[in-house]
Amino acid sequence: MLSDAITRYQQRVNQHLTSLLDQLATTDATLKAAMKHGVLLGGKRVRPFLVYAVGDMLGVPLHKLDNCAAAIECIHAYSLIHDDLPAMDDDALRRGQPTVHVAYDEATAILAGDGLQSLAFDILTAPSEFSAEQQLAMVRSLAQAAGYSGMCGGQALDMAATDKQISLDELTQLHRLKTGALIQCAVELAVIAAAGDELTQSKLRQYAVAIGLAFQVQDDILDVTSSTEVLGKPQGSDTKSNKSTYPRLLGLDGAKATAEQLLQDALSALSDLPYNSQLIAEFARYIIERRV
Repeated sequence: MLSDAITRYQQRVNQHLTSLLDQLATTDATLKAAMKHGVLLGGKRVRPFLVYAVGDMLGVPLHKLDNCAAAIECIHAYSLIHDDLPAMDDDALRRGQPTVHVAYDEATAILAGDGLQSLAFDILTAPSEFSAEQQLAMVRSLAQAAGYSGMCGGQALDMAATDKQISLDELTQLHRLKTGALIQCAVELAVIAAAGDELTQSKLRQYAVAIGLAFQVQDDILDVTSSTEVLGKPQGSDTKSNKSTYPRLLGLDGAKATAEQLLQDALSALSDLPYNSQLIAEFARYIIERRV
């Protein structure tokens, strides 16, 4: 059952993250606490879920996937810490709790994000059961997804688009980078861990691209239709920030239709794979049906 798997993988990655952070020498107790606050605050753990679920589908033992799941969540957490800063989205609430710069201060939040980013690559390069070639491929995949050609580039496009009307193609490209790149990377890390063949890589990449964009479309819908209490972050923040969104460009019904089409694209890609993909197919449906 999907809900059981989500809970199981959330608990698994949280335990591993806690262990990894506890093992760090305490250079500065406040910084370490801020890093914990940023990465252990809760959340859906979408990216670790995909690492575990796809890897398990491909026959990789879960313990071999722990570092991949933890590393990508560190990158995601660092991006949220920095996104919430006054110089970026200026948000005071994340997952129903004070954001890191509110709980501590701006300088500590910046360093906490930097520390989690570095920790991600430290985790991926730790001694493991993977070959050096696999580890190098994982590092390259995560670096590209997190950097200029991925998440950071998408965030720059997002900031540049604030207070401007952009086209649907431009909005799609923005979110393929800002949100979709890390989701695609989660799937790629699992494929690398499994030494997947070209068909597996290609079809799972198509799946990941579709659900990565669907995730953002649903986020935009929830920003309009949900509440701060349910979301755990300020409702309507995109509207207040005058950002282009799918509901704004397509209308609410058009955005919902786009999400549904992306779901069908994801399911179509999975249909060509010789694996039991029921769990990640259900997860694709969850992406566009979730309420938080």
